[in-house]
Amino acid sequence: MRGLAGLCLAALVLAGAVGATVLAGARDGADAIGQHAAPQVVRSADLSFALNDMDAQAANLLLFGADPDFADARGQALETYEQRRAQADTDLQRVAEAVAGDPAGQRAVQTVIGELGRYEGRVARAQLLEEQAHAPAGKPSAEALTAYREATDLLRQRLLPAVDEVTAANAATVERIYAAQRGDLGAGRWWFLLTGLLALVALAALQRLLTLRYKRLVNLPLAVATLLALFGLLAGAALASRADRQSVVAKSNSYDSVIALGRARAVAYDLNADESRYLTDPARAAAYEQSFFDRTQSFARVDGATLATYNAKLAALADAHRADRTGVPFGGFLGDELRNVTFAGEQDAAERVLTAFQAYQRDDRTIRELNAQGRLKEAIGFNTGLAAGQSNADFGVLSAALDDVQAINRRALDHAVAATDDDLDAVCAAAGAVTLALAAALTVLGVRPRLREFA
Repeated sequence: MRGLAGLCLAALVLAGAVGATVLAGARDGADAIGQHAAPQVVRSADLSFALNDMDAQAANLLLFGADPDFADARGQALETYEQRRAQADTDLQRVAEAVAGDPAGQRAVQTVIGELGRYEGRVARAQLLEEQAHAPAGKPSAEALTAYREATDLLRQRLLPAVDEVTAANAATVERIYAAQRGDLGAGRWWFLLTGLLALVALAALQRLLTLRYKRLVNLPLAVATLLALFGLLAGAALASRADRQSVVAKSNSYDSVIALGRARAVAYDLNADESRYLTDPARAAAYEQSFFDRTQSFARVDGATLATYNAKLAALADAHRADRTGVPFGGFLGDELRNVTFAGEQDAAERVLTAFQAYQRDDRTIRELNAQGRLKEAIGFNTGLAAGQSNADFGVLSAALDDVQAINRRALDHAVAATDDDLDAVCAAAGAVTLALAAALTVLGVRPRLREFA
């Protein structure tokens, strides 16, 4: 009797300890992904977006020159440049705080900090030289163009690769935490079930011993202890399963889409910058056109396409997708998102991104046609125009659509993490501790009268 009672108590304590460890690990893993690692990756992607838009506005300022027809557009470009510069500074500060314990990340951040200052200095010089030259639209002075080339080369060759290093390091951290969390949760659930079943078997054996020896049908304290142990086992298993499901929602369904969309957003703003670079610097027009196409393929990959055939091929694939939304016959970040649609409203929001991207790509070909016809000022106006149907207006629609679908996934990520926190909060821990204490106390209470008979 003493041996079985001791086994019951030991099994109860062991099951409680395993359950507490497993559920605490699930909560810590969810917090690590949702409140720390994932926001770090988002900030890195936002930093790339801000830097790309800074360079797009810097190119636009050279495009506008001293032409009075673009005076308002020039003022807007200056204002946007300053906004993006402030945003980049804020993002960079937060990213630096996030990589405080990561030597490789710290080195990459230091590179960004140093090169960003150099970049801003070259852009400022390009703007000053352009103002002094009083150049016409689309015809920047050689000195201003040289300064801008130095700036954009610095951005593309040094700044953005360093930001990508930080993003990749943070993304790897998320993958590592997620894999470890799911592995620990899967193994922990089996140990919890085994120890919980051991406690139930030991309690049943003790109940049977008392029934046979003392000719009583039920030992009430032990029966209640068994029910409490069973309740604790079922509740713990249910909480672990729910935590596992929420982990999948947070990482695979939400976070993966958030990151794909964040990268798509940064690529989109690089596309927009490449259009302005293409018009600003005729000597590098072919290189910027190829860069535009490469980033187009990153956004929505169409196998076998060229810049000339891309729109027609994408239109055919998009029509096939709209006829059967379960199929996504193109790749890239947008393809990744459309294959990972999970939440209410997400499908329609992602479809709006596709539609807006097609419109923006058609606008790009109009810009190139106007430029090829020698209508440079019209090309500049169409490229930077904010009236409905102009390129920057359609780009704004694309940007807003990206923001909408990303917001849906961010909310789902936050909800999944919050749900895990709510499920496994202090109240849950206290309830588990009380259940364990009651089961142990009732076990002792059930055998104590019988043991006293042998004292």
